[in-house]
Amino acid sequence: MDKLPGWADVVLVPLISLLCAAVLSALVILAIGQDPVEALNVMVTGALGSPYGWGYTLYYATSFIFTGLAVTIAFHASLFNIGGEGQAQLGGLGVALVCLALPWPHWTVALLAASLGAALFGAAWAAIPAYLQARRGSHIVITTIMFNYIASALIVYMLVDVLRPAGQMDPATARFPAGTNLPTLDQIPGFSLIFTRTVPANVTFLVALAACVLVWALLWRTRLGYEIRAFGRSEPAARYAGINPFRIIMVTMLLSGALAGLMSINNVMGESERLVQNSTEGAGFIGIAVALMGRNHPVGVLLAALLFGFLYQGGAELGLWTSIPIELRIVVQGLVILFTGALDQMVRMLLGRLFRLRSPKAA
Repeated sequence: MDKLPGWADVVLVPLISLLCAAVLSALVILAIGQDPVEALNVMVTGALGSPYGWGYTLYYATSFIFTGLAVTIAFHASLFNIGGEGQAQLGGLGVALVCLALPWPHWTVALLAASLGAALFGAAWAAIPAYLQARRGSHIVITTIMFNYIASALIVYMLVDVLRPAGQMDPATARFPAGTNLPTLDQIPGFSLIFTRTVPANVTFLVALAACVLVWALLWRTRLGYEIRAFGRSEPAARYAGINPFRIIMVTMLLSGALAGLMSINNVMGESERLVQNSTEGAGFIGIAVALMGRNHPVGVLLAALLFGFLYQGGAELGLWTSIPIELRIVVQGLVILFTGALDQMVRMLLGRLFRLRSPKAA
């Protein structure tokens, strides 16, 4: 296959893939007798045209950043962690236990403690599949899928039989103390001029941005990051260079699980202010698409997360203000995943041929 210039691989391939997904989405909308132009207008206006829309777009994007980074860091070690959903649910349990443990004096202290709890619980849930892969040869995809279901059952048990307050019918924990309430972006000094009434987008968005920087620095500016990437490129070569496979698999999956667990500070602590059933709302699986579309780079993950945040909020507005079913949002997401993932090589191959024809050598 013809090699593309770096800028074309990073910019052109995703843009063309998105354009193909948009065209097919428009055809689907036409097929159900609706106007694709009106649908696009509703989505853009609902997701980006008001502080309310921006608030929900950034809120969804925040969760997707964490789960996208979780997939990204594992991918660089050639590990396909699709257990972000379960790891995020266990992270939510860690947040709930920390927030309910003490009458926290201020949200900054509570945020630090809850972040630690979320990361530890998420990492612990990823540690078991990692160990099975490293020591027993169990495939990480299979074990992480299984642990998603186990996590869901465990959360139901904890909410119904352990953490549910007496006399409450709803399977959820008690409300967190007032000292744990995270400020929304418009309540943060310096951001109030940019963001206004951005409920439920909260300070966790800034934590997600910091996580992007830290993951980039880890992967491309540290010895551990070099070892992770070397192991992912060639395990035999990494072994020959003295890199311990067991250590790399365990450390990488612990970091991946911790990032997935950190997602819960956004939805459990920042939005619900208690742990409820299905708090992740599928964000762990969306993180896979975000990482694929973002080329497993933190900058790409950030941009892809914003796109999927737009699709989530815009799709909700479609279901609210038009006769187009909200399930169309899933169709559009599926098409984006299809073209940015499964058909990614097709777009790259066609562009490669085009660049070869335009090169001086071809002439």
